[in-house]
Amino acid sequence: MSTTLPPTKPPAEVHPMQALLEQGGYDMPQRGDIREGTILSVSPQEIVIDLGLKREAIVPANDLARIDKATLAEITVGTTWPVYILQPSDREGNLIVSLSRALQEKDWLVAQQMMERNEMFEAQVSSHNAGGLEVIFGKLRGFVPASHISTLPRAATPEERKAQLASYVGQKIPVKIVEVDRRKRRLIMSERAVHRRWQREHRKHLLEEIQPGDIRTGIVRSLSNFGVFVDLGGADGLIHVSELAWFPVAHPSDVVKVGQQVTVKVLRVDKQRERIGLSLKRVQPDPWSTAQEDYKVGELVEAVVTRVSDFGAFTRLRTGVEGLLHVTEMADIRPDHPQSLVSPGDLLLLRVLRVEPERRRIGLSLRQVSETEWAEWAASYREKHAAAQAAEAAAIEEAAETATIEEAAEQIVQEEWPVFEEETVSFDQGPDQDGSEDEAIPAAVD
Repeated sequence: MSTTLPPTKPPAEVHPMQALLEQGGYDMPQRGDIREGTILSVSPQEIVIDLGLKREAIVPANDLARIDKATLAEITVGTTWPVYILQPSDREGNLIVSLSRALQEKDWLVAQQMMERNEMFEAQVSSHNAGGLEVIFGKLRGFVPASHISTLPRAATPEERKAQLASYVGQKIPVKIVEVDRRKRRLIMSERAVHRRWQREHRKHLLEEIQPGDIRTGIVRSLSNFGVFVDLGGADGLIHVSELAWFPVAHPSDVVKVGQQVTVKVLRVDKQRERIGLSLKRVQPDPWSTAQEDYKVGELVEAVVTRVSDFGAFTRLRTGVEGLLHVTEMADIRPDHPQSLVSPGDLLLLRVLRVEPERRRIGLSLRQVSETEWAEWAASYREKHAAAQAAEAAAIEEAAETATIEEAAEQIVQEEWPVFEEETVSFDQGPDQDGSEDEAIPAAVD
C-alpha cells in the first residue's frame, strides 16, 4: 500500500530586515537607551550621528539650544559623543536622539557614584529660594535645603534668612550628595554633613599637631561661669576664668563676648579626652612687670572697687593690677565694716602708699586724700561726665534726624515704585510621574 504525501509548501520568503533582527545583527534602540556615536555633520539646524546602525541619528535644533556654547564648540566631525534615544522612529522614520539628555544622564551616574563613595566636593551656588540653595553639578542643578546649611542661624528672622541665603550666590561651598532620584529628578546635597565630617577630621588633625606653648587664634563660641570655649578651627579649647586676665574676673562676659576673635596660648593638651587648655592673659604683658614704673608712692590714682572683705576693699587700677585699700586706710575713724563705706563698682580717688611688684601688691589709702583734692577731682569728673552725656545726646539727635530723612526718602520711593512681595521660586518642573508634587525640595533642572 502506497502512501501519497501531501505536497510540501515552499518556505515563505523572509524579509531581509526580519532575518537580520532574528540573527541579532541589528540592535534596535529603545527610548531611554544611551548610545555612543561618531559625529558625521554639524549645522545650526541639526547634528547627524553614526550609531553603527542601518540609519543615522539626528539631534534636532531644540536640543542643541539646551547645550552650553563651550560644549557645542567641542562637538566636531569625527568626535565621539553619548546620545539619549528620544524616538526610535518619527513620522518620517528618523531616529531622533538628544545630546543634552545624554550629558545629563552621565551626570546622574556620576552623582550616584559620588554619593556611594561618600565623596566631598565644592559646588558653586547659582541661586536661592526660601527653602535653600541651588548649586551647579555638571549639566544638572542640585539643591541644598536650608536645614543642611551649618552657618544658617536657626532662630533667624525671614528677612535675615533671605539675606543670608542670598549672600551665598556666586560662592563655592563644600557639599556631599545625600539623595539621588533620577525618576523624580531630585539631586539633594548637604553642606552641614560636610561641615561635621570636616570638624571631626580637623579635630583629630589639630589634636595631633597642637603643642603646649603654641600661640593660636580662635573665635569665642560660648561662655560659662567657669570659663570660655574657643573654636580653634575644628576643635574647642577652654580658657578657665582664672586665665582670662591678670586681674580677678567675676564673669567671662566682663572680658570677652561670643563671636569675638581672640589670640590665646596653649597651656595643655589631653589627646585622649580631646581637651585643650588655653590662656588669654598669657599672651598679654603682665601688668605687674611694669607696676614700679606705672605707679609712684604718694601719687593719686583712680580705682574701681571690685570686692569688699572684712579687712578692706580690693580695687582695680588703670593697668589692670589689683590694689588693696585696707580698712585702716578708709577713714580717720575705723569703720565697723568696710561695706559701710564702699561697695563693688564704686569709683574712688586713692593715694599710693607702697608698690611691691614682687609680691604683686599695691597699698592704697582713701583717708590720706585731702578734701580739696577730692573736691577738685569730683568737679573734674562731673565736667567730663557732663561733656560725655552731651556728646552722646548730640549723636542720638543726629541719628534720629538721619533716620527721619531716610524714612521720608523711602516713602517717596515706595510711592513711585511700589515694592511687590517676591514669590517663592521653585525649581521643580511640575508634578512627578506619579502625579504627586514635592513642595519642600526642588528638582534638578537643566
